[in-house]
Amino acid sequence: MSRPGTTRQRMPNNSMIIDIRIILGVVLGFFMGSLLSPAIISMLDFSSRISCIEDSSPARIRQEHAKSSSYNQTTTYLLSSNVSQINVPTSSRGAERLPPDIVVSKSDFYLHRLWGNWSEDLPFKQKYLVSFTVGYDQKKNIDAAVKKFSGNFTILLFHYDGRVNEWDEFEWSKQAIHISAKKQTKWWYAKRFLHPDVVAPYEYIFIWDEDLGVEHFDAEMYIKLVQKHGLEISQPAVESKDKNITWQLTKKRDDVEVHKTIITDENQGCSDPHLPPCAAFVEIMAPVFSRDAWKCVWHVIQNDLVHGWGLDFAFRRCVQGPAHEKIGVVDAQWIIHQGIPSLGNQGPDRKGKSPRGKVRDRCFREWQVFRARMENATDAYSRKMGIKLPRRSKNVTRTPG
Repeated sequence: MSRPGTTRQRMPNNSMIIDIRIILGVVLGFFMGSLLSPAIISMLDFSSRISCIEDSSPARIRQEHAKSSSYNQTTTYLLSSNVSQINVPTSSRGAERLPPDIVVSKSDFYLHRLWGNWSEDLPFKQKYLVSFTVGYDQKKNIDAAVKKFSGNFTILLFHYDGRVNEWDEFEWSKQAIHISAKKQTKWWYAKRFLHPDVVAPYEYIFIWDEDLGVEHFDAEMYIKLVQKHGLEISQPAVESKDKNITWQLTKKRDDVEVHKTIITDENQGCSDPHLPPCAAFVEIMAPVFSRDAWKCVWHVIQNDLVHGWGLDFAFRRCVQGPAHEKIGVVDAQWIIHQGIPSLGNQGPDRKGKSPRGKVRDRCFREWQVFRARMENATDAYSRKMGIKLPRRSKNVTRTPG
């Protein structure tokens, strides 16, 4: 009860006070959040960067923080404007939404350090690439072969037996590139790991078997002869321990540096002296491709066909100008085909046929499939373009080596 002569004071309702406090808290929280969120994002980005900073001095940290803040201001602007809707036509599929200058379309196999200035990682870059598909049982053969390739070559080993660490006994192996997948062929590897954009730094790409004798071979001299004679696709001439040469065109001659056609047709199915296997032909055993030729050959390799039989008849499609002038055999630098049945012996042994026989059956089937695909694709393109093709000759049935 109030005293007489005094004014009664009205107290606010408790629930109203609580509502006011909640509203003020929400407004204040939203205001503080809008101010602090860029800083929080910047701190998160900065914390991820700091893990790779060797010098954690205060000056270095402040410098990185300034860069991070500037980066996030730019990112915020892009996300809040139409600039983020980049759509630039590019040859790199998937990069259309990126600013063009950030796209690095080509790579390499060069080994980089994990420290120091990256511009100093590679005082010397190899000009050529040589790959061997290997099993550890052939280590002596591969060791002898690798030593025929100078420091200008990047060495790449594809391991079909899964044994990789054992190769560390060779000093050169510590600088080589090792890729392992059990029981796979070199063309399986080539399709998956030798994309033209990855091998772009290399002027020539060697894709060789493991059973090649190289006593009479020097890689640097070979390159000089290839360049001298303008060969885009080539191979060393071949001799064999048992004198069994599959294709007459690849057999070594003693009177020339390089040859591109055979002198006589030994009934190898030559319908034209300028076509395989009489010319414009090298075997899949030890081919050497220029950078430009490989850009095409890589696309010829089929994803599902692993043995590569028949590819050598299609190589001629991957050079400009007369193929019989751009594809040849180098006689002055020659190899010996030792014919070691290593990977070919890893098929199943059942139904009375040897493991090697099972593998060769698959090789023949793949050759037939590839030939049919190439013929059908050529026919389809010719019909589309209105080109009338000449009548085809009989198929070559000679067995590859």
